[in-house]
Amino acid sequence: MKIAVITYDNKGEYASNEVNEDVTLEKILRELGLDFSFEIWSDPKVDWHEYSLLLVKSPWDYFDRYEEFKSWCEKMLDYGIPSLNTMDTILWNSDKWYLQDIQEKGFPIVPTQFLKRQAPLQLDRYFQQFNTDTLVIKPTVSGGSKNTIKLQKSDWQEHEATLKTWLEEADFMVQPFVEEVAKTGEYSYLFFNGKFSHAVLKSPKQGEFRVQHFFGGKIHPISPKAEELNYMQQIVDSFAADTLYARVDGVWTEGVFYLMELELIEPYLFLFISEEAQENYKKAIEKQVIKLIKT
Repeated sequence: MKIAVITYDNKGEYASNEVNEDVTLEKILRELGLDFSFEIWSDPKVDWHEYSLLLVKSPWDYFDRYEEFKSWCEKMLDYGIPSLNTMDTILWNSDKWYLQDIQEKGFPIVPTQFLKRQAPLQLDRYFQQFNTDTLVIKPTVSGGSKNTIKLQKSDWQEHEATLKTWLEEADFMVQPFVEEVAKTGEYSYLFFNGKFSHAVLKSPKQGEFRVQHFFGGKIHPISPKAEELNYMQQIVDSFAADTLYARVDGVWTEGVFYLMELELIEPYLFLFISEEAQENYKKAIEKQVIKLIKT
């Protein structure tokens, strides 16, 4: 079995200040004695027929080249090359309209109004709908807080021209600003092969609401309570049961977990927090590869 580890054309836009997980994954695959190469998903020179498995790890520019990325996924499906996670899962997860599917199953998400591309911009209505003075607007296809903006009821018109330009080009989501994100942070629960591995709290720096490291966010390992994990397991069992990796992101408010994202494409896995996290990932990969070899 020859494995293509899927990455992206790294130009520095999405590089992490933490440990480079492509390097960590390379070490794991070598320890497992597997035959693999890192391949850029968008590289036209790659002969994908050489590979019997795609391990999708870090296509971090997919949302900047979304139509191209979807075409690549469809091509991989046509070629019949199995992937971890599966291409069907990745395509479903690539646009945050998927959150509606999760909400319809009874799992609370951060209250959201989805706006189709070129829809009229009626922000006054959403301030009233969500009973808030602060809104967060972001694309449904995005990452790293790209084109994400926090708006105040008192002065949102100052950004109206920019917002209308954005909405001409893509679908967007409108949400009330969740104070707990700024006060406490965003929780991430990591699962491998549908089994809980580890969890972290991502806290923004003072005065910031975005938790990503390039906005000054910090990572704190946490030990979730049993009732928290039982709930996260329900989400994973319902929507990510057959995945190699899944990251459940959200915020706790008055004892209720509001899902922000279910990351099934290219999440940073926070493997640097412990040897146990890396070992869990290694065992999960080994189990999946063995299963594919047997089939």
